[in-house]
Amino acid sequence: MKLIQIVGARPQFIKYYPLSLAIARHNAASSNGIADILIHTGQHYDYAMSKVFFDEFGIKSPEYHLGVASGSHGAQTGTALQRIEEVIEKEHPDAVLVYGDTNSTLAGAIAASKLHVPVVHVEAGLRSFNKYMPEEINRILTDHVSTVLVCPSATAIKNLAAEGIAGNAANGGNIVPQGWFGNAAVNRPDKNSPMVVNVGDIMYDVLLHAVAIAGQRSKKIEELGLSAKNYCLLTVHRAENTDDPKQFAKIVKFVNEVSGGRTVIFPMHPRTVKMYSTSESRFADNVRIIEPLGYFDVLMVLQNASLALTDSGGMQKEAYWLKTPCVTLREQTEWVETVAEGWNVLYADFTGTHAPASNSGHAYGDGMAADRIVDVLANTL
Repeated sequence: MKLIQIVGARPQFIKYYPLSLAIARHNAASSNGIADILIHTGQHYDYAMSKVFFDEFGIKSPEYHLGVASGSHGAQTGTALQRIEEVIEKEHPDAVLVYGDTNSTLAGAIAASKLHVPVVHVEAGLRSFNKYMPEEINRILTDHVSTVLVCPSATAIKNLAAEGIAGNAANGGNIVPQGWFGNAAVNRPDKNSPMVVNVGDIMYDVLLHAVAIAGQRSKKIEELGLSAKNYCLLTVHRAENTDDPKQFAKIVKFVNEVSGGRTVIFPMHPRTVKMYSTSESRFADNVRIIEPLGYFDVLMVLQNASLALTDSGGMQKEAYWLKTPCVTLREQTEWVETVAEGWNVLYADFTGTHAPASNSGHAYGDGMAADRIVDVLANTL
């Protein structure tokens, strides 16, 4: 089987890592191997946001780097679509796998679908129910052209069903057991009869592997002169917060007020640097703006923080798994389970105190999502 995987932004590089390992394990044990061709669109073109993650995880160099870089949504998506289409026509893959909700995700899904190549969408079914978010548009459109919709939770399964994408919901929408597709009689999915499968969240796979490495490798807590549970971690990168001056000013005001003079570590995203350089709103002196951090450093800084303030979907879950209280700097969240269990709260609902209940950490599976995805790929396409 020839599989093209498409990445273009930091979360996708990280999600690719455990799946690449699972493919390698599968290939070592099976004669039904998977040839893994990696496309990097170049959507995140800054070194700190791209190549450093390949270096940290030891991810192979992409077979194709498309050099899409920055631009408007239309320009970025259109350029990626055109260049991805050229690769698909050259390689003739059996399937194209896309991750998440970026412009690279949508471009890959459209290109493959129009060439009648099965689309596998990892992290399908997430919804904020806010179509003013570019990510929401990307999610919805990608899901509706996908052949296999790989979901991280039962909530995602329900969201798809509500949109008429019930598909062949594997195992009744519950997380499929290991090796389920190799043993069960499953109808082959196609575009008109897609398969919906709950494998758990692949980011939990990443975290379980990475947190042990981070504890040994990262010295960022010491380098920053921090003490555990005595500071906050702030990240802001979403267009809804960084492209609107009024909304950005609102975020700055909120952070200044709720931090209460505590040190706030803020690795500033390139998009946020651009907004901050022209904004009249300024963070208080207790907010320490630093360069973007590598993934292992982020995990250690997050694990030792007393509070996370973020608009990142990935960090909401990481905070949940690491048991760091989180305030989400958005009007809604796709990761409703983190809110239900008390470890996450929307900033509009934050009262200044945060006392989460204990949690099992297993709202999103058991950390074996990548192996389940390989099971799907090897036995259904």
